[in-house]
Amino acid sequence: QVQLVESGGGLVQAGGSLRLSCAASGRIFSINLMGWYRQAPGKQRELVATFTSGDSTTYADSVKGRFTISRDNAKNTVYLQMNSLKPEDTGVYLCNAGIHSLPYRPYVDYWGQGTQVTVSS
Repeated sequence: QVQLVESGGGLVQAGGSLRLSCAASGRIFSINLMGWYRQAPGKQRELVATFTSGDSTTYADSVKGRFTISRDNAKNTVYLQMNSLKPEDTGVYLCNAGIHSLPYRPYVDYWGQGTQVTVSS
């Protein structure tokens, strides 16, 4: 089994910063993709930032220039540095990863439990 554990959420004033971490553990052969989504109350889950193939990254337009995704492959961990936070960034941030537990098998999609980010105005 694979687990994704997020940390780093909290309450911050507008203009502040937070850094989220997501560590994958368990039966991991390789990680195909890994990134962050968020869900605000009453809204659909949306992509925030993710690594796709190789070192390619994708960001939501609303966070470009403010958020930076990075990773430590040795630790199977992905980070999200969030700067210049706005009240509209409030939501539950969820880590997502496509993980191969065995070679030559398709990857399986995993989700973390989520970490709350609240930005006050």
